[in-house]
Amino acid sequence: MTGITTGHSNGDRVVAAPGSSRHDVDETTSLLSGTTLEANKPINKAVEDGSDDVGSTGDGEITIVADELSTTRLVVIFGTTWVGVFLGAIDASIIATLSAPIASEFQSLSLLSWIATAYLIANAACQPLSGRMTDIFGRGPGLVFSNVLFSLGNLICGVAKNEQTMILGRVIAGIGGGGLMSISTFLGSDLVPLRKRGVVQGLGNIFYGAGAMLGGVFGGFLNDTSSWGWRLAFLVQVPVSLVSAVLVYFLVKVPPKVSNKSLISRIDFLGSFFTITFLILLLLGLNAGGNVVPWTHPLVLISIPLSFIMLAGFIYWESRPCNTQPIIPVRLLAHRTVFTACVTNLMCTMVTMMLTFYVPIYLMVLGHTPTQAGLRLLASPLAVCFTSFGSGLIMKATGLYKALGIAVVSTLVAGVAVLTTLGLHTPGWIVFVALFLIGGGYGGMLTVTMVACIAAVDHSQQAVITSATYAFRSVGATVGITVASTVYQNILKTELWARFGDWPGAEQQIGRIRDDLGELNRLPLAWREGVMESFMAAFRGVWFTALGMAAAGLVAVSLMKQHKLHSTLTRRED
Repeated sequence: MTGITTGHSNGDRVVAAPGSSRHDVDETTSLLSGTTLEANKPINKAVEDGSDDVGSTGDGEITIVADELSTTRLVVIFGTTWVGVFLGAIDASIIATLSAPIASEFQSLSLLSWIATAYLIANAACQPLSGRMTDIFGRGPGLVFSNVLFSLGNLICGVAKNEQTMILGRVIAGIGGGGLMSISTFLGSDLVPLRKRGVVQGLGNIFYGAGAMLGGVFGGFLNDTSSWGWRLAFLVQVPVSLVSAVLVYFLVKVPPKVSNKSLISRIDFLGSFFTITFLILLLLGLNAGGNVVPWTHPLVLISIPLSFIMLAGFIYWESRPCNTQPIIPVRLLAHRTVFTACVTNLMCTMVTMMLTFYVPIYLMVLGHTPTQAGLRLLASPLAVCFTSFGSGLIMKATGLYKALGIAVVSTLVAGVAVLTTLGLHTPGWIVFVALFLIGGGYGGMLTVTMVACIAAVDHSQQAVITSATYAFRSVGATVGITVASTVYQNILKTELWARFGDWPGAEQQIGRIRDDLGELNRLPLAWREGVMESFMAAFRGVWFTALGMAAAGLVAVSLMKQHKLHSTLTRRED
């Protein structure tokens, strides 16, 4: 029997299955037949016997390299999966305009934080698992499962009668949304050679950027114009996601990895437990601290230390030689390109989320309405669409990504540097330019680092390493918001007390200023200039903190190594 081995990792082999009509065996595997492996009896027999003919080992797996499909077929498949990406992005940002009316209906201000936190935590905790689980059960079933969960979660939110049900719906939708985001990325690596991979990733980022850009507007519009109010914003997503699930079921037939072990024995349950527990505890503590409860609250003091204990347990377990099929192979994270690309994702996502939250606050302090502030934010996702796709085209044409990565992250650094010049009388177009540069740099970074990570590891590990980059982004989003909040609140408090601490009624007035931006319109004239200067000092603290993180991201991306971007899925010499 003939099989082409393209790499080894954790006992895995990557082969192109024989039996295709093509003569070039290294690119031949039936993709869209659900019975590919069953029909190929020599492969089944070799797997059962543990034969070395196909690279099977006692604990290993066989990664089947897919056929390259026609452009038309790829457009249909990716168009279907990117619907899920679009919906997931909408669902993540829709809360920006719906959280207040939802909290008002349930008469629970604490719900404001939890309905966003619940989705984020569930999304982040399940993304690292999606790579390994879809390696075992297949990308198609994984996407169907994610679409169904996403629909169920939004249905529960749409009919929720109390806040507990609402939070449950957000958790379920978050699990499904995380799968929709990450599995669509895995498919790109399954079906498209590395040389063209950036183009596909860039197109996917356009759907993500469009969803993120329209989520708040979409939610606000339905809430304001529909008799169903905010509930319709959740319910309208249900049928779209279910139709996507049906289409995915018939279209996506990428074969999973093949092994001579049972499905249950191939699941790293302990690694899954450590991964989920670490992310849940970390994100719960960071989101709750300073937002829902004080930083000195037992919830924060217990959850964050416990999260690091879980992380230590995860690293220990995933590094053990006896764990041949880990959720995330820790040794891959020690790879220079993978590690630096993940750190770049972490830092740049921290920067982007910090600015996404605090630039609108800066604009509202200057007197802009929430709508006006939101319109200025559109510069960032608009730039994401252009640069993520443009970066893919450049990598396809040149086969290079390192210099491009340095260029796009430098653009992000330049955008943050522009923000540090903002003051009380800065022209409005400066903010637009800064956000466009930041969005452009971030969009290009997402495409470049994803391709770099995939190029740096064996074909059989592309899904799990993609999951790792998503985990770094999720942690970066939460940590970035938390760091920005800490810097902003501490500087604002210090500045206000330094200026007005000995004035009559200072404690009550400072408390109102920190809790309600509307208080700026009711300030006594003698307070106004000092208060505005205090806010500008707090914002400068956030901008310079972001600049330091962006610079760290630039250092990290410059340390990546250049790997060959192959033009075939089997990564043989072109």
